[in-house]
Amino acid sequence: MNNSASQAPQSVCIVQRRLTHYRVPLFEALRGLLDERNIRLELLVGRGTPAEEKKQDAGELPWAKPIPTHYLAGGRLCWQPVQHHLGGADLVIVTQENKLIQNHLLLLAPRRFKLAFWGHGANLQSDNPHGFKERYKRWTTNRVDWWFAYTQMSAGLVAAAGFPGNRITVLNNAVDTSEMRRQRQSVTPEETHDLRESLGFGAGPVGVFVGSLYADKRLDFLFAAAEAIRREAPDFHVLIVGEGPERHKVQAWCAAHPWARWVGARFGREKMAYVSVAQVMLNPGLVGLGILDAFVCGVPMLTTDCGIHSPEIAYLENGINGVMTADDLNAYVWASVNLLCDAQALDALRAGCAASAQEYTVENMARRFADGIEETLARREI
Repeated sequence: MNNSASQAPQSVCIVQRRLTHYRVPLFEALRGLLDERNIRLELLVGRGTPAEEKKQDAGELPWAKPIPTHYLAGGRLCWQPVQHHLGGADLVIVTQENKLIQNHLLLLAPRRFKLAFWGHGANLQSDNPHGFKERYKRWTTNRVDWWFAYTQMSAGLVAAAGFPGNRITVLNNAVDTSEMRRQRQSVTPEETHDLRESLGFGAGPVGVFVGSLYADKRLDFLFAAAEAIRREAPDFHVLIVGEGPERHKVQAWCAAHPWARWVGARFGREKMAYVSVAQVMLNPGLVGLGILDAFVCGVPMLTTDCGIHSPEIAYLENGINGVMTADDLNAYVWASVNLLCDAQALDALRAGCAASAQEYTVENMARRFADGIEETLARREI
């Protein structure tokens, strides 16, 4: 389906409300792949809310085009005028967010380009999944020409809303796991040993939590589970890596339990080093892209069927590359203790993690994205 180099290039425009640093490798790779297929990529990027700007996680691409961004109604609505950038586009890809005013205009107005959504297929953390906002989102699901779904779980949600399965591309959302792998491999056993010593962990098993500290992570469940595991395995220790609005809860709990440590937010190679001290990753609440940390580091994740996970939970294969228990404290503790006591089972999950780390990469995501864009553009009628 590749276009001839002698033909004028087709053009795809991707609109991002804001550009995060972890998306930069994806867009760099995607731009190169599309260029090889004689497809020009234009990336329009806005700015985050004041709260998002404080995270200091914005990315930069010199070839991306900045667009004005205006937040209204306390950040619940966002206006980014993009129409004058779309004149030469053959395909426009936007994220499916109700708050984006320009999306509704693109859906309702006549257009000469194909329009695609990129997203989850639903708000998986919605307090009212059957409310007006989610019903409206499902209505918009079927008003585009193509779908780029985060994961197979997202594709299932889109198809369940009535969208044709042959017009859905599953991206398998990822970050730069190749760089993460290089960082992890650079951490020596001696460094891991010294880090364990500095944390006061000794030789016993360690469970690590990595992520933002907020309600959906279910930290009270994590604390209760850790205390129960410790009762069964007296040399068990817990390491918490992350930052967020519930940091004071974490600080207080760790202060009351000398076998637990909180080290704040850590990134890059430093995060990989901290994860290297652990045998398992404990996250009984919302699981998202953090599952890739577990895969790359070979530290299997244990979570629960809590019903609030992000689409990346589709990557977890129970008993193959991680563990998902019932949403029950006793079940979670039992699975954790049994895994920590079974070296063979732990090694089997580590092997599964290694295989998954090879599959869920930003390079594979970019290839799937490019394939879907090429297929969308090649179809005369949709």
